Amino acid sequence: MIRILFVCHGNICRSVSAQYIFQELVRKEGLQQRFFADSAATSTEEIGNPIYPPMEQALRRIAVPIGTHRARQLRQADYDRFDLIIGMDEENAYYMRRILGDDPGRKIHFLMEYTDQPKAVIEDPWYTRRFDLCASEILAGCRGLLRTVTEMPGS
Repeated sequence: MIRILFVCHGNICRSVSAQYIFQELVRKEGLQQRFFADSAATSTEEIGNPIYPPMEQALRRIAVPIGTHRARQLRQADYDRFDLIIGMDEENAYYMRRILGDDPGRKIHFLMEYTDQPKAVIEDPWYTRRFDLCASEILAGCRGLLRTVTEMPGS
């Protein structure tokens, strides 16, 4: 089983959306036995909170089921528990490395690496207020990620 952890600043918009979107794509392909997805925050600001309501609405508009996830902070132990740790922007990557330490397994990546715009980042909709754009970028990233990990040996 390939274990994927999505990470953003607060774990109430981007990372939890990536978790839900990836889980739905996996479900639609009947691959639930091959993949596990979760999400976490680099900060402690939103610990215990559910998905942010405007982000939830954006996901519902693209027919993504919403689960019962509560925000949690990334832990150093997550490095060993997950095969891929996927951030959304440079700030996430900076704090991911501060929490996780070195990346000898080359597990840390950006979600947009799996799209036709590999240098792009997914901006935080908490600030931009562009929740539908964020959802569509995450969807594109998750589709590309699923294609990539489905082709990995052992997947």
